[in-house]
Amino acid sequence: MDNLEIYQIQKDEYPILEDFLYHAIYLPPDAEPVSHEVIFESNIFIYINDFGGKDDCGVVAKQDGQIIAAAWTRIIPAYGHIDNETPELAISVLPIWRGQGIGSNLMVKYL
Repeated sequence: MDNLEIYQIQKDEYPILEDFLYHAIYLPPDAEPVSHEVIFESNIFIYINDFGGKDDCGVVAKQDGQIIAAAWTRIIPAYGHIDNETPELAISVLPIWRGQGIGSNLMVKYL
C-alpha cells in the first residue's frame, strides 16, 4: 500500500473515533446498516467515551492525507472485559479500504 502512514493517534484526532467505532460494529453481510446513533448507546459508547486516559492507546492509518483506519485499546468494563489489567482491542477500517491488509498493519505497528 503506497503512502500508508501509521502513527499514534493525536489528541486532536480523537473525535474521529466516533466514525471508526461505528464502522467497527459487526453486521452480517446481508444486514441492513444500523443508524449512526447506535454508537451513543452506553454499552457501545464506552469504547470511546473520554478517550485519552492513562490506559488508552491508539494508532491510525492515513492514506493520502485521509485517516482510513484506527486501532485502539482501553481497559473498560465492557463486552470483552477480562480484568483491570487487560485492555480490549478495537480495530476499524473504512469499508472501501478493507481486505487490503491495513488492519493487520495496524496490529503489527501497535503491538
